[in-house]
Amino acid sequence: MDDTVPTGTEPQAAESDGAVSASSIPQDDLARMTDDIISALKTVYDPEIPADIYELGLIYKIDIEDDRSVKIDMTLTAPGCPVAGEMPGWVENAVATVEGVSGVDVKMVFDPPWSPDRMSEEAQVAVGWY
Repeated sequence: MDDTVPTGTEPQAAESDGAVSASSIPQDDLARMTDDIISALKTVYDPEIPADIYELGLIYKIDIEDDRSVKIDMTLTAPGCPVAGEMPGWVENAVATVEGVSGVDVKMVFDPPWSPDRMSEEAQVAVGWY
């Protein structure tokens, strides 16, 4: 069982069949960890775009496991991004600083492909698209 935190939603415990169940992590601790993980992700910026990776919509999934390890699925604005090899490490390092996190595993995914539609209004303002 893990605690799946889809981008932009409240944390929830999820089983592989999609059923929601209780987590061994207390709800208030899970909420704090979720907020702190999102804050940590917002410290990582795409070097070519003046917005953080969370607001850009590059974070597809955050799973907080019962052992407090964190699994993150993320993408890039383009598969040929010059920092493709470095950015997962930046994300891992940022999230590893969150109190209570026991480990971080960042997986790069390209399905679905990133598009500007995933950007928040904050990111759109930062890049001058709003």
